[in-house]
Amino acid sequence: MLHLVVGGMNCPEQEMNEFVPPTVNPPTKPLGFFASARETRRNVLNILPAISYTQPIVTGNTGPARWHMVQGPEGMKRIFLDNVGNYPKSEVMIRMLRPAVGDSLFTSEGASWRWQRRAIAPVFSARNVAGLAPLMTQTAERASARLGEAPGRAEMVREMLSATFDVICEVALSGRDQFNAEVYGAAITRYFETIGRVSLLDFLELPPWIPRPSEVLGRRSVKTMHRMVARAIEVRRRAEGLQGEDLLDYMLAAEDPETGKTMSEQDLLHNMQFFIVAGHETTALAISWALMLLAHDQSVQDAAREEARGVIGGRPAGAEDVGRMPRVEAVLDEAMRLYPPVGLLARNVLDHDEMYDREILPGETVFLNIYALHRHSLYWERPECFDPSRFLPDAKARRDRYTYIPFGAGPRVCVGGNFAVMQAMIILSTLLARFRFLPGGPLPEPIMHMTVRPEPGVDLRVEPV
Repeated sequence: MLHLVVGGMNCPEQEMNEFVPPTVNPPTKPLGFFASARETRRNVLNILPAISYTQPIVTGNTGPARWHMVQGPEGMKRIFLDNVGNYPKSEVMIRMLRPAVGDSLFTSEGASWRWQRRAIAPVFSARNVAGLAPLMTQTAERASARLGEAPGRAEMVREMLSATFDVICEVALSGRDQFNAEVYGAAITRYFETIGRVSLLDFLELPPWIPRPSEVLGRRSVKTMHRMVARAIEVRRRAEGLQGEDLLDYMLAAEDPETGKTMSEQDLLHNMQFFIVAGHETTALAISWALMLLAHDQSVQDAAREEARGVIGGRPAGAEDVGRMPRVEAVLDEAMRLYPPVGLLARNVLDHDEMYDREILPGETVFLNIYALHRHSLYWERPECFDPSRFLPDAKARRDRYTYIPFGAGPRVCVGGNFAVMQAMIILSTLLARFRFLPGGPLPEPIMHMTVRPEPGVDLRVEPV
């Protein structure tokens, strides 16, 4: 039997000096079919029941469909690692992603996924990521200059999206000359607002080949993104004598050792599209959430700034500095705990399995509830509080690997996770060393469609130090 728990979403009274950042109010009873569909369209986080923050697994039905919501580390390990082949991505997730990224690394399965992973992984090796750090340093300098020229206020999501877009275009295509960042960014947002949302037809379990109204509304955004990426690839391939080691080089040279298959033009387009979108969106959000949290806790911000200034002084950070700033890294980790880039994933079930005290049957759906896992009362002290000290080295060493998974885990862990962390650390530490961030507007609400975004944004006052 499932027991509902009401409340328990705030810090204990003795800890009220800590900042309690914004979250969602979880439902304390089943929403029902149409309420679930409505809330999922508005904000996926609104369907996470209160009990999911206190129990490792929740089972229920929405209409004819039986589902399991997993937010315990043992279950996460089972799905991500021990029995990963039994839990492919759900048809609903694929339907929302395929118009933009096709059968790319993120959406493919089996042999198709394996050879694409082998082809793309080298560009994100530790050695190559360190070699890309100067691009990140240059971006941090440019972002700092823009904030220095701003009239004392800035919307940080927009600023950070511009900064990380610079980096991912250099890594993917050795430049962003073919991209209009504002047009491309607007197309991404439009996509998330249309095709990237769950449809009522998904709840009715109609097959994905039946068109959803949102697919018509989002068609222009897909064409815009694909046109810009295709043009950039074509220009890049025609550049005589250009030799490099960017992502496009690796994908052009990729060959399946078993079949000799190489990437088609469509494969190139879809994989480049995925990495450009995912490679800058999630990192920008992590930095933006971190700055929002620091703006509301000046003592933590002061400690992080002192550490950053002690390491880098007035210069922008580089790769050699990242490992010397554990407090700044702890802030970033805590931001991704409270606001993981993707808060909920869905998996199909192929064969019978058992998890905790539940029987998992073929055809059911399993949700990997990362948002609730990161705020779970069984695994975190004061889970709703902003407390970066939980990610300092000694505390990290004692934690179960599967209680904190902002980049996933197992064989399909995010291939660019180390790239994202280095990029975020270089930008965040450079900005902290040069500026003080203060609240400049109302607290944002975490809203998830594809990613966990702050709505309507992160408005901060920015003061040079």
